[in-house]
Amino acid sequence: MRILSVGVEEELSRSIVSSLRVIVDESYDIDDSSNFLRFRNYDLILLDYDLEYNKTKKFITKVSKELKVPLVILSIIDDKDTEIAFLRAGADDFIKEPFDTEVICARVEAKLRRTIDNRIKIGKLTIDIGEEKTSYSDKEIEIKGKPFDILVYLAEHKNQVISKDRLLNAIWEEPEFITPNVVETSINAIRQKLDKNLGIKCIETIRRRGYKFCYVESEAS
Repeated sequence: MRILSVGVEEELSRSIVSSLRVIVDESYDIDDSSNFLRFRNYDLILLDYDLEYNKTKKFITKVSKELKVPLVILSIIDDKDTEIAFLRAGADDFIKEPFDTEVICARVEAKLRRTIDNRIKIGKLTIDIGEEKTSYSDKEIEIKGKPFDILVYLAEHKNQVISKDRLLNAIWEEPEFITPNVVETSINAIRQKLDKNLGIKCIETIRRRGYKFCYVESEAS
């Protein structure tokens, strides 16, 4: 999972990375964040409110209506009217100083849980995201690291064709330095564990477009 932090202190961003199973991209401010949002998809945005009220409210509205991404606001001031205005504009949470890193991490984690179920179950196939475990008919299948992350991402977007570039952006911290071949390697690792060992087909290759999670409950019956 990937989070965009906007104007957030580096120490807090590092704490989120170490506490949660996420990648955090750091942008300086709202203007800088547009460069990240143009090329990457995010599961949550964490914004440190810098007192630019109109710009911040406009950004919140855009994130809520166009991007439909959970947005958590950090505020250095305790202002009830601003809090109400931002929440009504589409923010999902408003956290005021003094900041407690553990509380912020817990709230971010709670928002991510609401966005994506922590456990994916399709027929006999179960993917436990929090525990990084995959099982079929209660038999655990050893899929770890990037192959597991790709399996989760495809399963979460099971009705979509996902390109290699999108997988790279969603899962690797610096995708611009990674070749698309690593995606193929991870897909093959998943197929070795599931398709060949269990006789089920989970991932379909869509020529020139990407990959699609194709395992459905009817196949498990």
